Amino acid sequence: MIDIHMFSSADKVAGQGVGAVYTELLALLEKYFPGEFHISINKYSPSVISHYHTIDPAFFASTFSKRRGRKIGYVHFLPDTLDQSLRLPRPARFTLDKYVIAFYKRMDQLVVVNPNFIPRLAAYGIDPHRVTYIPNFVSRETFYPATAQVRSGLRRQYGIPEDAFVVFGAGQVQDRKGVDDFIALAKQNPQWRFIWAGGFSFGMITNGYDHLKSAVANAPDNLTFTGIVPREDMVDYYNMASVFLLPSYEELFPMAVLEAFSTETPVMVRDLALYDEIIAPYAIKAKDVDAMNAKLHELAASKPLQQAYAAKSSQAAATYSEDRLARVWEHFYRSQAALAEGRHE
Repeated sequence: MIDIHMFSSADKVAGQGVGAVYTELLALLEKYFPGEFHISINKYSPSVISHYHTIDPAFFASTFSKRRGRKIGYVHFLPDTLDQSLRLPRPARFTLDKYVIAFYKRMDQLVVVNPNFIPRLAAYGIDPHRVTYIPNFVSRETFYPATAQVRSGLRRQYGIPEDAFVVFGAGQVQDRKGVDDFIALAKQNPQWRFIWAGGFSFGMITNGYDHLKSAVANAPDNLTFTGIVPREDMVDYYNMASVFLLPSYEELFPMAVLEAFSTETPVMVRDLALYDEIIAPYAIKAKDVDAMNAKLHELAASKPLQQAYAAKSSQAAATYSEDRLARVWEHFYRSQAALAEGRHE
């Protein structure tokens, strides 16, 4: 049995993808490898592997202990990602950027969820050979496609007409997520229903907080901002949706897209190079709000097109399945344990 110590405070802030990734991995290890990996949470006793999910100062200090074994760091953001998410004074932002890279450089191995981030880490002086790409995943037991009858019942429950075209988005309400474009699309299409699940997870330091707070309060009648939704309830929203739209300008590997794939909901994203290797084959891509509007109209007018992209989502769900990624994580942890013990696999 291999001792793995998980270090995370991801569950302290609701409505962020880091917490979802952490939760999914813990559930996967418990489900697939109950007798093979011994998992401890935020404990400082000796371990073969220490896997850091968040960059807390106390965790950084612990990396200097010889008791930590092989140190693994999960890369959920880079300095430029944080700069687009948080509104901080320049000195604080500079300090945080330096700290993030210092934390990553303390690791023996980093895990990225998007191969696009390997050269970006290299630009900060991190050896690409110390970086492993393992994509995100979600459990089909949590996010699953509902039957037509259940979908109809959900729409009645939430007060949405059976024949409505529903555009659903999710994520923190911040500039980086493209929420302004989502609002603009709702205003341009009063005949459709728009729903955004998510809130201001980081409060007033959220980038765009002032104008988005006002925009949310004055949203058009056909647009609902739900606030932060418990993760176990999100499956209802995906299954009510005609399309999931994520207009973000910057992401790693958004959990919300995987959740939509897993419910076999058609997906639309902004046309970004960072999606090319992970999402592009399965999703509708649109470069700006005008292109999004045009492609939403095409989708709304064509049931066969909706069915085609629902099928693509199903294909994506199989590609990023929990079962496949369980074997990837097993191999990764075993190889890291071998390195910690001076062996080679």
